[in-house]
Amino acid sequence: MNRIDRLFGILILLQSRKYVTAEKIAGQFDISVRTVYRDVKALSEQGIPISFEQPKGYFIVQGYFLPPVSFSSDEANALLLMEHLASRFADKSIRTHYTNALDKVKGVLKHTQKEKLELLNKSIKTQAHHLMENEFDHLSDLQNAISGQCIIEIGYQNNNGESSKREVEAIGLIFYAFNWHLIAWCHMRHEYRDFRVSRIVKVRNSGIPFRKKDHMPLSDYMKFLPVTY
Repeated sequence: MNRIDRLFGILILLQSRKYVTAEKIAGQFDISVRTVYRDVKALSEQGIPISFEQPKGYFIVQGYFLPPVSFSSDEANALLLMEHLASRFADKSIRTHYTNALDKVKGVLKHTQKEKLELLNKSIKTQAHHLMENEFDHLSDLQNAISGQCIIEIGYQNNNGESSKREVEAIGLIFYAFNWHLIAWCHMRHEYRDFRVSRIVKVRNSGIPFRKKDHMPLSDYMKFLPVTY
């Protein structure tokens, strides 16, 4: 990768995260931390408002926006492949959002790139997956609840077909055993519970912030799962 492409890549990385450490940038582009310092300085000299906060890392000052970017054919192909996977391992809400996003990507491609992408699209097939047998439409709402740290009310049907209403604080989503699982603190049980998303029949965001202040990291909960990551 030449330096111009690397500088542009660093700028994209900075815009995609709230903070990025020099070590993260170095690892991403296989360069030394000293080279990161030089590259960040070069970007700043071009008028890009990059600041630094110890120990979080570099960030772009709020209010700066990068003009629309172009995509290489390899990048567009990778996104197309992920769309096919999303059609088998995500619900209706995620598939809709992903397709809309990919359409925006296609909109900035060159004509020849669009033709090749369409040919590739016809040449990729995925086997139907049993996840789609019980179609649901909650992943997008659950993602918003996790990122917004808001309490949600869910209607849930357990393995025996028994229904209940729960008030939960969602800490993460995990895909295992060919199903999406919501990991959340349940106010009814006063403990973390594993809810299979396909059994959630209703989601309502209360807009109320989490009441529990010391949630365990999702990575710690994963140690209790009957699968190895």
